[in-house]
Amino acid sequence: MENPVAAELVAVLAAVTDGQPRVLTTEDARALPAGPFEPNHRSLQAGLRAWVETQTHHPLGYVEQLYTFADRDRADLGNTQVISVSYLGLTREPEETGVASVGWQSWYRYFPWEDRRQGPDVLMAQAIEPRLAAWVALADDAAMRQRRADRAAISFGLHGGAWNEDMVLQRYELLFEVGLVPEAQGVAGLPPLPPIAPLPGTAMRHDHRRILATGIARLRAKIKYRPVVFELMPAEFTLLQLQQAVEALAGRGLHKQNFRRLIEQQELVEETGGMASGGAGRPAKLFRFRRDVLLERAISGSKLPLARELHPV
Repeated sequence: MENPVAAELVAVLAAVTDGQPRVLTTEDARALPAGPFEPNHRSLQAGLRAWVETQTHHPLGYVEQLYTFADRDRADLGNTQVISVSYLGLTREPEETGVASVGWQSWYRYFPWEDRRQGPDVLMAQAIEPRLAAWVALADDAAMRQRRADRAAISFGLHGGAWNEDMVLQRYELLFEVGLVPEAQGVAGLPPLPPIAPLPGTAMRHDHRRILATGIARLRAKIKYRPVVFELMPAEFTLLQLQQAVEALAGRGLHKQNFRRLIEQQELVEETGGMASGGAGRPAKLFRFRRDVLLERAISGSKLPLARELHPV
């Protein structure tokens, strides 16, 4: 008799607050908002909204489906196989969730190696690269060593390679395979490795950190071609606040002049006539997103090629 199957809905709900990427968590920061799909829901997305709002007292805005996770080892209730249907939602962070175990966390709490806004950090040089090198050296033969070396170099931009900020999931899965994250402990099928202390980064229950990595990767790719970053911005903002939001999501610094030139060329924003107050230095102009740009681009069929101009500092 086959094991029963249950469907779970999981939300990666992202925000940008004070220039930091944030994700809504439950179970004291160890899980993403999740719950079983109920037959009375008219759709999976309706079920997700209901569960998130029940758990967090927080309404969902923009939502899109991410991925369905159905690995054989995803068991939660005895022998029941759990299939997770995940969604990405974008919103603004409220001051309080109203629930003790629910809160917003920086997503770099879970993936500290993904924050390269100040350039490569000591974690890469002192912890990740040496451990990946040890994993490569453990390969059975020269061909496997080369495959492992190539995979590590491409995933983490080693040996002069380029860092691809979209490869969040590939990096996490490689660290999982090498046994460098706590979630890998006791997983059947992984090759035996010498005892290694896990890397910094908060673990999450089941495969929620893998789901979070998928959401981060999707959003990082999406901001290059769609103006979804404005879903995370207040109604009025400065260009510096907008740049900081994009940098927070991408995990990399951007060239100020290139970024502003791109925004101007794409005509994504317009001046409100107001000025920001309360900050140090000269007051900055306030802008708002031109909602009609979405209709214009849809009619013309053009995209928003942010990737062309988002060069690291």
